[in-house]
Amino acid sequence: MRKRYTFLSLIKLIIWAIRTKFVWRKARIIRFPFDVRGKKYMDVSEGFTTGIGCRLEAYPVDESKVLRIGKNVQINDYVHISALENVTIGDNVLIASKVFISDLNHGSYGADDIHDSPDTPPNDRKLYAKPVTIEDNVWLGEFVSVLSGVTIGKGTIVGANSVVSRSLPPYVIAVGTPAKPVKKYNFQSKKWEKV
Repeated sequence: MRKRYTFLSLIKLIIWAIRTKFVWRKARIIRFPFDVRGKKYMDVSEGFTTGIGCRLEAYPVDESKVLRIGKNVQINDYVHISALENVTIGDNVLIASKVFISDLNHGSYGADDIHDSPDTPPNDRKLYAKPVTIEDNVWLGEFVSVLSGVTIGKGTIVGANSVVSRSLPPYVIAVGTPAKPVKKYNFQSKKWEKV
C-alpha cells in the first residue's frame, strides 16, 4: 500500500523542496532542520535526499573538498557525517537513521605508534584522520557507526547497531561490533550464502 501524505505534510514537503534548491541545487530534497558546516569543502551530486536533523561537517587541513557524496544517495533522520581528510560515499547508497560516519579521531591511540595521554583533555588532543570510502550500492542499517580508515565494498549491507572499524569486502552482509561478514552474495546461485 502506497503511503499518502496529509495536507499539512504535503505543504511541508513543498516548502522543503523549495528550500533545498537554496542549499544544493542538485539535491532532490533536504528535510529541515539540516545542519551543514564547511559546505564549500563538500561535493554533493544530483539526487541527494535527507531526513530531518542531519549534520554534515567538513573541516579540511587545506582548501580541498573532503566530503564527496555520489548520485542518488539517501540519508535518513539524524545522520552525522564528519570529514577532515576524505569521506567518499558512492552512488545509490542508502543510509538509515542515526548513523555516524567519520574519518577522524580526537587523538591517536596506538596507530602509527602515536599514543595520546588520557590526562590530556579530549578537545585538546590533535585530530588524526584516515580516509573512509563507502562504495556504490551500500546499505547501512540503523545506528551503524563507520570509523576512520575503512572501506565498505560495493553492494555490502551493514546490519543495525554495527560498528565498522575494519574494512568490509564487496557483496557481503556484515553485523556486529566490530562488523564481520556473515553472508556473501553468490552470483552463480543468485543467493546470499553463509560465510
